[in-house]
Amino acid sequence: MRISKSKFVAGVQCLKRLYLQVHQPELAAQPDAAAEAIIRQGHEVGMLARTLFPGGIEVDCSGGLGEAIRATRELVANREVPAIFEAVFEHQNVLVKVDILHRRRDGRWRLIEVKSTTEIKDHHLDDVAIQYRVVSRSGIDVASVCLAHVNRGYVFDGQSIDAKRFFKIRNLTRRVVKLQPKLTFQLRSEFIVLGMPKAPDIAPGKRCTSPVTCEFFDRCNSPLPDDHIGYLPRLHASAEEKLEEMGVESIRDIPDDFELSEIQRRAAECVKSGDAWFDCEGLKAEFAKLEYPLFFMDFESVNPCVPSFVGMRPYSQMCFQYSVHSVRQPGVEPEHYEFLASDASDPRREFISSLCAALGKSGSIVVYSSFECQRLSELASWFPEFADRINAIQTRLFDLLPVIREHTYHPAYAGSYSIKSVLPALVPSLTYAGMEVANGQDAGLAWESLVHGGLDCDERDRVRKALLDYCALDTRAMIRLLDTLKLVK
Repeated sequence: MRISKSKFVAGVQCLKRLYLQVHQPELAAQPDAAAEAIIRQGHEVGMLARTLFPGGIEVDCSGGLGEAIRATRELVANREVPAIFEAVFEHQNVLVKVDILHRRRDGRWRLIEVKSTTEIKDHHLDDVAIQYRVVSRSGIDVASVCLAHVNRGYVFDGQSIDAKRFFKIRNLTRRVVKLQPKLTFQLRSEFIVLGMPKAPDIAPGKRCTSPVTCEFFDRCNSPLPDDHIGYLPRLHASAEEKLEEMGVESIRDIPDDFELSEIQRRAAECVKSGDAWFDCEGLKAEFAKLEYPLFFMDFESVNPCVPSFVGMRPYSQMCFQYSVHSVRQPGVEPEHYEFLASDASDPRREFISSLCAALGKSGSIVVYSSFECQRLSELASWFPEFADRINAIQTRLFDLLPVIREHTYHPAYAGSYSIKSVLPALVPSLTYAGMEVANGQDAGLAWESLVHGGLDCDERDRVRKALLDYCALDTRAMIRLLDTLKLVK
């Protein structure tokens, strides 16, 4: 039985996950488009990291495992090779593939794992520690073990990515060495589990979603009942643990003296009664602040790890689409304005210019969350010539989310105040169900395919329509929510 690096890390998260990966992989959920996008992003970052080591050679793995290990040995022995990419090693049935093995001037080696995160995370240590164990026990003199992660402070100059400033390389050698006794115990446990006739009986818990969501999640986790304590809004993990220790799983069974926030207590009462709650006076006071004409605004964006345009940082949000519905007077049919970037060129200036024209100079602008306000601030920093107009727009914003959070609750919210949860509860006739693009993540992926995917004309038209329909529904949804809440008595 052989354990790869990825399977070892899976076993650290959950031994049952490891067992199923090896013995029953057909039970795993298939990677969705978002997961595939993350993989592509990781590959892009990995290729960028290689540019830090000119002359490095990638191990050819097409000939199989044995050939890759042999090729790695040859490259290690060749002192003219400054770095090896995807070096393959095996020791005592543990197989690892190293992102970068850098030959130092003294002939010793620096092992570097590349991650697309902006910081070191605890589970990264297990990843690099198992690599160090196998490589060092394969006769390689490893001087240091490092992790290269993305520098969130890097600002793209618009020319070419400066890999030396894009990455931060952190030395983890001491921490990795200290982990080796733990790894011995962990490996022993993993090999024992893999030799069992069936998967170990491990109860679901935090490990099911941390550090990643297990691909066998649905096999171990049944859907929660509607009254489960996990559906209380913003319930801290420690509070949930206390309730579980008390044997409380239903909101209906939470003791009256158990400490909950005002919003949580209100949600609990709604679940118990089955009725929605509305603070009519509070809603009336909030809506009195609105000034016509009303504008309902929604943005869609992507946040690439490797920045695309001048001034952007890793994971900066770049808006590529907006929808604005304008209601000039009560009872008047809304007018619709929209923008969708149609190619891979920088859309930011055209986006903000078009938006300023659509919003005019007066009237409240209804949004749902602080997302749009944050994006406007970023646009102002990138395009100072628009800063005054953007600031004027921001002073007109009216955030519907805190209004709904503070003055309403419906059992169907299931603890979430997302518009995707609130809309079907309060306006069941309006739905995202069945839409090709049904959430922000879908929108980002669809837009990437539109501008980078090599689609034919018919496909482009279909994707473009799906994006426009989705964003327009977001702003129509806010109109309907506002109209619905105004009628509450």
